[in-house]
Amino acid sequence: MDPVSLIFLVIAVVLFMRLRNILGTRTGHEEPPQDHRYQDQANQDHMRAPTSDDVGDNVISLPERAEMQAEQEEKKQQRLEKIAPQGSTLNAALVQLMAADKSFEPDGFLSGAKMAYEMVVTAFAQGDRKTLKKLLAADVFTGFTAAIDERESLDHRVDFTFVGINKASILEAELAGKEATITVRFVSAITSCTKDDVGHVIEGDPNAVEEVTDIWTFSRTISSRNPNWKLVATESAQ
Repeated sequence: MDPVSLIFLVIAVVLFMRLRNILGTRTGHEEPPQDHRYQDQANQDHMRAPTSDDVGDNVISLPERAEMQAEQEEKKQQRLEKIAPQGSTLNAALVQLMAADKSFEPDGFLSGAKMAYEMVVTAFAQGDRKTLKKLLAADVFTGFTAAIDERESLDHRVDFTFVGINKASILEAELAGKEATITVRFVSAITSCTKDDVGHVIEGDPNAVEEVTDIWTFSRTISSRNPNWKLVATESAQ
């Protein structure tokens, strides 16, 4: 090798070594270079709380708890006024009952009372003492079973169909201590007739739909864990 070529080779080796010391070596597993100015800004953005400018229209403002409670109370009052006009004695009595028993809702009570009415009149027609015992107060149960006993002693049976309730409305409500009583007027449609032991109709018309009006009183101890109301008095109205 001539002296000139040797000199250029030495210079090339020296330059390569200096570049290696400055840049280092790559193994193929390095993270791509990052601009630390942008990284620092991103970290700052991450740490600060988001504002409405960041999310625009996606911000949803939740109503305050007091506002939600006020709205619920307003809706409850509107439902109550459909049952008992504001300012009426019945409205005041139901408000008192609702304050004493947080689980009580007049419209919910009416729905349950209508179900109980259908169950009781159907069970009475069928002589179903077991169902009646669950729904009636002791003295009312005694009166119902006495009527069933007399009917069975004569070998009479009742053909009965419950068509439906046309109307149910609360007439009175009272809270005496822990004992609540509510009186409901039911207007229902039924077909009913009584037959003797050979199937002859002795009372009623099996094909005629009859409108019946009953006034029933339900009672419940509001401090009791048992949520069920029991029928404590019945009255037929013409």
